[in-house]
Amino acid sequence: MPEKDISKSDLELSVVVPLLDEEESIQELTSQLHEVLDGTYAYEIIFVDDGSTDQSWEKIKKVSKQNTLVSGIRLQRNYGKSSALQAGFEEAQGEFIATMDADLQDDPCEIPEMVAQLKENDLHLVSGWKKKRHDPISKTVPSRFFNKVTSLVTGIKLNDFNCGLKVYRREVIDHIYLYGELHRYIPFLAKLEGYDRIGEKVVKHHPRKYGETKFGISRFMHGFLDLLTLLFVNRYLQRPMHFFGTLGFLFLILGGAINTYLSIDKIFFGHPIGDRPLLLLGVMLMVLGAQIFSIGFLGELIQKRNEKQQKPNIREQV
Repeated sequence: MPEKDISKSDLELSVVVPLLDEEESIQELTSQLHEVLDGTYAYEIIFVDDGSTDQSWEKIKKVSKQNTLVSGIRLQRNYGKSSALQAGFEEAQGEFIATMDADLQDDPCEIPEMVAQLKENDLHLVSGWKKKRHDPISKTVPSRFFNKVTSLVTGIKLNDFNCGLKVYRREVIDHIYLYGELHRYIPFLAKLEGYDRIGEKVVKHHPRKYGETKFGISRFMHGFLDLLTLLFVNRYLQRPMHFFGTLGFLFLILGGAINTYLSIDKIFFGHPIGDRPLLLLGVMLMVLGAQIFSIGFLGELIQKRNEKQQKPNIREQV
């Protein structure tokens, strides 16, 4: 395989491949990518080893020595797919960035068509859709449920948020930051930053050739928790008092109403209230309401202090 010397500033396409314990797939995937991309783009391939315990890193070093278009990043430990992608994004220099899994289930032949779709339709990103999947039912059924819920909650009409095969414009990845399980929600993160022209393409999906799937029920649950966090932070990060203040005010009103009722009952009707559970409930609601209201107030103070440090995403400038 001949080496090519391409300036980083001339790169059209960066292919970022996060992986964990995929030593048997690396050489074959590299050959497939070269076969598809050679002569089509000025490109680079970035493998990100997310703390593999097999010989994956040795394989990456080997293919990197064979061709200067291939580079590798080795993380100190297993941080998760989102962090691995973020590390790759920070190294990528291409005008367009493609991501794919290293298990040979994603087909590199889809990348040129996805880039063409991105250009022709002036999209910000194109997401793959594994319409016909070669995975066990224990993976496909939860994934379908997850995709339906995520599409409904985010308002993005995609059939497969989980597909690792995606293509982005450079400005999209420059304005998002991944952690936790947020790689599943890159289209939503892009939409939050104003990059809402999102397309989808049906892609080929191959049976797993080597190794075992990394999918588990814990990752499924963590993904939903991250979605809830993302939705909450997006809605209330700039105005924490809108959430905490409203909730605290409702508790104060409810607790005050209970205590007012008990006070009237004692003053005008002489009923003892010291041993009534309702009194404890009213006091607790008022105390809790005051505490929640205070959290919102502190959140507003912190937000105002940090406003000067926040850099908005400028869409256009003349």
